[in-house]
Amino acid sequence: MNKVTLAATQMSCSWDIEENINKAESLVRSAAADGANIVLIQELFETPYFCIEIDQNHFDLAKPFKHHPTINRMSKLAKELNVVIPVSFFERANQVFFNSVAMIDAGGEIMGLYRKIHIPNFPGYHEKNYFSPGDLGLKVWDTRFGKIGLGICWDQWFPETARCLSLMGAQILLYPTAIGSDVGSDSSSKDHWQRTMQGHAAANMMPLMASNRIGSETCKELETTFYGSSFIADQTGAKVAEADNNTQAVITAVFDLEEVRKYRENWVVYRDRRPDCYEALMTLDGLHAR
Repeated sequence: MNKVTLAATQMSCSWDIEENINKAESLVRSAAADGANIVLIQELFETPYFCIEIDQNHFDLAKPFKHHPTINRMSKLAKELNVVIPVSFFERANQVFFNSVAMIDAGGEIMGLYRKIHIPNFPGYHEKNYFSPGDLGLKVWDTRFGKIGLGICWDQWFPETARCLSLMGAQILLYPTAIGSDVGSDSSSKDHWQRTMQGHAAANMMPLMASNRIGSETCKELETTFYGSSFIADQTGAKVAEADNNTQAVITAVFDLEEVRKYRENWVVYRDRRPDCYEALMTLDGLHAR
């Protein structure tokens, strides 16, 4: 038996940064009180999702990884509550900037850093204006409560991310997220967003958790309404817990990682992989395989 309780959170954010951090801490405490071992907070939770617009003043929000006040605060919280907390933040690294996550183990140890590798750029999500593509590669974290593979938001749309993390030994996939209504459109990608990640859980046969934000955020004349719907999927891709689209929430689900391992190995899809036939994945156009 190797049971772990996962908790996904969701909340709205304002320009009161201290209030946002306090709210995130409250959600972590609530999750821990519900028995959670791993608690996921949404992407860039310290502020509104400033990438809605292009404004060079937003670079002032970034801070270095080392001695980052929010990371240090969450480290103390993780130690106090004995929970794993991935912390999303806007990272300043000398002359460049990254969309990053610091992984904090249940003892409060800051295990290291992941920098988002897929950077979107379309209306309402002008991330290429702010972030360089991550240069640290994909990582799997061997935490007290299991091996965690983590991507950030746009990373979740790429099956290669999930498959690489699973091949690197991940037992659980996590995706902190900021996604909502398309700017200038009434359409919602919510169902598509969830199904994409449910497919990752099913194809890689491991639990997956995504945390999104809620509320409407406005920058100048642009507005995005984030649709929440944070969820947890099991190793078959089925949703086993889900929040609604507009309420602050903590949702949890319990998994026996040993039982999940047996399920995954019984399907033998990893045995039957043919990496020698996947040369097209190493190209951009699929035509110039090595």
